[in-house]
Amino acid sequence: MSEHTHNHGEHASGRSLTLALGLTGSFLIVEVIYAFLSSSLALLSDAGHMLTDVMALVLSLLAIRIGARAADRRRTFGYRRAEILAAAVNAGALFAIGLYILFEAYRRLQEPVQVQTTPMLIVAVLGLIVNLISARILVGGSASSLNVKSAYLEVMGDLLGSVAVIVGALIIRFTGLTWVDPVLGALIGLWVLPRTWTLLKASVNILMEGVPDGLDLDALRAELAALDGVTEVHDLHVWSVTSGEHTLTAHLVSEVHSGTLLPQAREVAERYGIEHTTLQLESPGLHMGEHSVVHP
Repeated sequence: MSEHTHNHGEHASGRSLTLALGLTGSFLIVEVIYAFLSSSLALLSDAGHMLTDVMALVLSLLAIRIGARAADRRRTFGYRRAEILAAAVNAGALFAIGLYILFEAYRRLQEPVQVQTTPMLIVAVLGLIVNLISARILVGGSASSLNVKSAYLEVMGDLLGSVAVIVGALIIRFTGLTWVDPVLGALIGLWVLPRTWTLLKASVNILMEGVPDGLDLDALRAELAALDGVTEVHDLHVWSVTSGEHTLTAHLVSEVHSGTLLPQAREVAERYGIEHTTLQLESPGLHMGEHSVVHP
């Protein structure tokens, strides 16, 4: 990934997050005011959920700003991993919210709460419009950035929440079945939890410097070992600095240190989406007795 491409991606992500933050923050203010004017606890609770979205977007923007800082003596890879820290925090918070939704749905099934359908409908329709626009803004960057993806999932969770509130308000208005509200809430929680868990696992995998998802390490090792002159591959490590930015280090044992071996090895790495490689050529027996990772 070139520096120009990376900076362009950061700029696009930052712009998307800023637009989504403006929309979500503005609607949060409207929702809080409307909740107090209508004395609706349900709307005030929803405003609390919207507040978590605003906080997630702010955190994501801060991560991009910090991540744009140049590398220095203390951070030789730069600060781009701040994006993953933000994604992990956001995913953890959203997972906790999903669990709370399920708990609250259970509690309300045990103790039904009187629902005011008119405020629900008005604010839910407005919320649906805002979330649709925000989701449209963020969807492009969600495929390449875990940071943007976490914000996108927050917005999608609210979007589904708006739809559920609209459907629930209409059903309750015409049937009086108050249990519909907690059931829909539970369904939203069940939709959010597995997707958030996937995001959280991906974030933690990067923070733990695990092998990038979808990369076959055994196949990569086999291709490197099959290069002309290579007799062994050891100390092979592949990890991600941030979303889509993979790094490889490896020692290649070879009896013949030809000038084409390193370029060929880099070409193999690039086929696996790895653009930053650090390779060391060694003569047979040189690494014997050294500490290395045991490979099957």
